[in-house]
Amino acid sequence: MSKTTEIQIEKSRNLIKGLRRHVREMGEKEITRSRINEMEQALTILAEANAEVDRLREELSPKVKKMNEILTAVKAAYSDSKKTLKAYHSQEHWLDYGIPDKR
Repeated sequence: MSKTTEIQIEKSRNLIKGLRRHVREMGEKEITRSRINEMEQALTILAEANAEVDRLREELSPKVKKMNEILTAVKAAYSDSKKTLKAYHSQEHWLDYGIPDKR
């Protein structure tokens, strides 16, 4: 759970507890049981959505790591091939090999 979401859920839970204790006193100030129930329902939905995001992050993390390893290998192969081609061919022929670099 992200720290921001965790903090907001905790703050909202505390507010809801306090409102429930004093709902009669606050009724005239536009805070009703219905509004408190809506807040609580929205908080439940937020917690569920956050749990789903956490689950997806756990699934995604190893895949991102694997992709980064592959990207590193591709970059290394590209760099090595480019250096080799630059060493054996004049600058005029670099573009023929897809190397737009200039010295």
